[in-house]
Amino acid sequence: MLELIAEGSEVGARWRRRIPEREIFVGRATETYRVPWDSQISRIHISLCLAGDKVRIQKLKSSSNPVFYDGKAEDCFELGAGEHFVIGKTQFTIAEEEAFGSLDVPDPISQKTFTADYLRKVSFRDVDRRIDVLSRLPTVIATASDNENLLIQIVNTLMQGIASASTVGLVRIRDLAADPAFDPVIEVDETQRLSDSDIEIMQWDRRDLSSGGFQPSETLVKQALESNESVLHIWSHGKGEKSKYTIDYENDWAFVSPISSAATPGWGVYVAGKERGDRDSSLSSVSQELDFQGDLKFCELVGSSLRNLLLVKKLERQEASLRTFFSPVVMKAISVLDSEQVLQPRECDLSVLFCDLRGFSKTSEQLSDDLLELLARVSEALGITTSNILDFGGVIGDFHGDSAMGFWGWPIPPRRSEQNAVSAVKAAISIHSHVDNHARLGEMADDFGFQFGIGIASGESVAGKIGTRDQVKVTAFGPVVNLASRLEGMTKWLNSKILIDAATVEALKGDDDFSKEISVRCMGNFKPFGMEGAFDVFQVCAASEVTDDDLVHSENLLELFRAGEWMRLQTELDILDSEDSLRLFLEKFLRQSQGKPPKGWRGTIEMQTK
Repeated sequence: MLELIAEGSEVGARWRRRIPEREIFVGRATETYRVPWDSQISRIHISLCLAGDKVRIQKLKSSSNPVFYDGKAEDCFELGAGEHFVIGKTQFTIAEEEAFGSLDVPDPISQKTFTADYLRKVSFRDVDRRIDVLSRLPTVIATASDNENLLIQIVNTLMQGIASASTVGLVRIRDLAADPAFDPVIEVDETQRLSDSDIEIMQWDRRDLSSGGFQPSETLVKQALESNESVLHIWSHGKGEKSKYTIDYENDWAFVSPISSAATPGWGVYVAGKERGDRDSSLSSVSQELDFQGDLKFCELVGSSLRNLLLVKKLERQEASLRTFFSPVVMKAISVLDSEQVLQPRECDLSVLFCDLRGFSKTSEQLSDDLLELLARVSEALGITTSNILDFGGVIGDFHGDSAMGFWGWPIPPRRSEQNAVSAVKAAISIHSHVDNHARLGEMADDFGFQFGIGIASGESVAGKIGTRDQVKVTAFGPVVNLASRLEGMTKWLNSKILIDAATVEALKGDDDFSKEISVRCMGNFKPFGMEGAFDVFQVCAASEVTDDDLVHSENLLELFRAGEWMRLQTELDILDSEDSLRLFLEKFLRQSQGKPPKGWRGTIEMQTK
């Protein structure tokens, strides 16, 4: 595999990237192969593409300055590994990436292990240079254009701070990275794997571009990363001898500093270099050991910065994912607690809301030629649902096609038991209010028949976070969830916007102020299809929509209905408005039953379908 190395005249102006099997662009403003340090390079200056074992370089017509190859300005040419070209003050070199593995590794003539606590107490011998490099690290991290560029800049920083290093790499043990207990922030897909090994190279570079590939010691990497301590090895080679082992034969020493964490699973920094004094010496020299300790300390500091940065990113990502489910009030409450413990599934009293966008199938057919418009309108509608659930302190539980589910009472229980139901009903009323006032959705309702149906049920359930490191889901389980879903499904049948169960009605009575704002009336006793028990269903609407007289009349009519006095019921239905939802339902049901109660009638309507 070929790589492109860019190197400018300034310290740190350098990167090394793989050349993929597709056309890429290089310039000051390109997404990945960006050269921000050279003002003589255009925003998009050249294109590169593989041509067999070579790379074809094409200067773009919009580029201002020439591309020099072999001392001449060229617009299009091909290069192989080891060749280079120049734009402005930057040299670009084509290199061939290599890495080798082996079943055998020679023992080092000297080895030493250092803990992180020990290295923090070590004093630098060249403080000014090290501090200067470290002071630029925050800027390096902040200006990294993407994750790959971040790793490249970290490698560059290590090479600047460790003058004796000839090669620096970021490595990881594949098995540790795959551990489900970890949640890596950076997914490194294009790693280079040592043959017959589970060691992967995520990013590397060397000072001498003519020295070939990167050959880390598998034994050293595993020893350091599995023990989670920095380990230094010194080897001895004869002049000109090419080792068959998994070490870079041109180097005499190497160390690995682990930076493993929940965000960087199985990660470590590998640094190798040439002799320091006598080629076959060990750590007998106090001065030499202090030099190594200073390099290890610097490596530990840079590694800690990277680890901490990615841990912060991990926390930010977790918070962002939780913000999708939780309201700001809930987020504030759980932010001071152990989130993993708080989000564990457990039994609790919930109020569950299901909101469905009715008419979706029909509208899909009508807008089949403009699916993007359909998606935009459905997204707006579901956005109103979720925003209101969150605004009233609920949790976004799930999406089921064109419906959404929210619930109250977890992870933080309310101070008052009735608050779950009150918040759920307030959210339901607000959803319909937003739809009525939303011009775009108003058009949708008029032109295509989109409407919301909402069902709310309250009771004991199980709620919590389930999932893997790749996907997490917050949801609720139990009969109360099924009941809320059935209530939502009944809204169309009962010509109602919001239906609730008896437990929710009882909870609403605990809030005197809110009870005055709404009207609640029973719509009958029902046994849904596929359920064993029957339950009373109640309609909720604004107090202004139903008068006290209507509530009294509705209860009287239902008594006649339950008692089977359907002849009398038919003569008294006109006491309610012709568009009243209860009247419309009873008239329809009486017609379907031919005006006579079925045999064994006990006042419960058994639904034949979902």
